[in-house]
Amino acid sequence: MASKLLLEIVTPDRKVLSQEVDYVGAPGIEGEFGIMANHIPFLSALGVGNLYYKEGSRTHYIFVSGGFAEVGNNKVTILAEVAEKAVEIDIARAQKAQEKAKLRMTKAQDRIESARAQAALQRALARLSCKDAAQHAGTTTH
Repeated sequence: MASKLLLEIVTPDRKVLSQEVDYVGAPGIEGEFGIMANHIPFLSALGVGNLYYKEGSRTHYIFVSGGFAEVGNNKVTILAEVAEKAVEIDIARAQKAQEKAKLRMTKAQDRIESARAQAALQRALARLSCKDAAQHAGTTTH
């Protein structure tokens, strides 16, 4: 039996990662799920949040927003609308987006504007959370 998984993360713009890993945790729309080698095949829609993977004793973080995860034959394929390694996240930009989203929420005149502002706030907070988690894990260089 295999002990590793091939993790591939792809966005419409680029291949973010292709690496053998020991474990993958991802934000599904119904909650977080985890995958280890020899997992049963499945498909899940992704939410907004932090995907993380373990490689030996190290944990690495990647912000993802939307898309799908497909699992099968010891391979995890993440097709994400947005995926950014923690090291790529610009904290100042995320903080600015957070403030802008909060302002938009206070000025929203209908449900659609409010929902868009809430989604923008969720993305900004998830980016900041991803960067913070990576810094605490000591993996900001990957």
